[in-house]
Amino acid sequence: MNSFGEAVATTVNEEARPCPAPLARPGAPRKFSALRGQAIVRAAPRPTSPDDVLKSFNSWAFKREQPDDLDLLRRRVGAAAACGEPIPFVLYWGRGPRSALAEPEIQCFEYLAAMAKRIESVYPPGAGFALVCTDSHAELNGYDAASTDSYFEAVSAEAEARGFATHRLGELVKSARDHLDLAQADATPPTHVLDALIASAEKHYRGGGTAEHGAVRYFRSNMIEKQAVERAFPESIFITFNGSDMRPLLPDGMPIFFMYSLRRGIGVKPWFTSAGRSDDAPGAPAFA
Repeated sequence: MNSFGEAVATTVNEEARPCPAPLARPGAPRKFSALRGQAIVRAAPRPTSPDDVLKSFNSWAFKREQPDDLDLLRRRVGAAAACGEPIPFVLYWGRGPRSALAEPEIQCFEYLAAMAKRIESVYPPGAGFALVCTDSHAELNGYDAASTDSYFEAVSAEAEARGFATHRLGELVKSARDHLDLAQADATPPTHVLDALIASAEKHYRGGGTAEHGAVRYFRSNMIEKQAVERAFPESIFITFNGSDMRPLLPDGMPIFFMYSLRRGIGVKPWFTSAGRSDDAPGAPAFA
């Protein structure tokens, strides 16, 4: 065990398990190198503490509100650090009216890279990011498959250039099909969640039926999809650009980091921000 791992081993309360082989899991995000923009498996760590790593990104420079489970977040950081691994993050990347990247998407990538650089400054193995492209949400919203593929291919190319991994949500669900509790799709949406989703659907839903119909379908899909994501990324921290009021849509057993999207004070999702604009104030959660 390295010197960092010796320092943190006693602070990691999760069940002891051997360190995973680099990139052995399909969902294992790769490390972002702030200096080289390359995917790197490991780097030699220097002595520090899990709290130092946590403080580097759990800052108002990046978070829009407090994490939902700080103790679990700290344990995930400590578990990765004990193995000398990048701190693993996963987030949804949606699709709006555009079929090509624009300035807001680039700003979001740069903001994630800034957080990675902050982590790397105190912990050389840095951070790994996995973007889950929500193709199933785009289909539900009524976008055609060809333009959705074009958009997510552009997202993947930009992500690859920055050392980020990408996955398709539909494929993750398909891979986990035999392990999902489909009965969760019958859950009743909390009133505040449904109201917010309807308001968002009135802006973005282009599928059949009413906005309420689209909102209910979206909620039910998320009840299944969040299980697949947690199964694919069991050791990761989930980043969301939504606020804590949308917590029921997110993986139950993962620590959630509520993050701004483009810079401090901006919470609107980049794919719903008008090209060339980044001054939108945080708004209602959007289908993504």
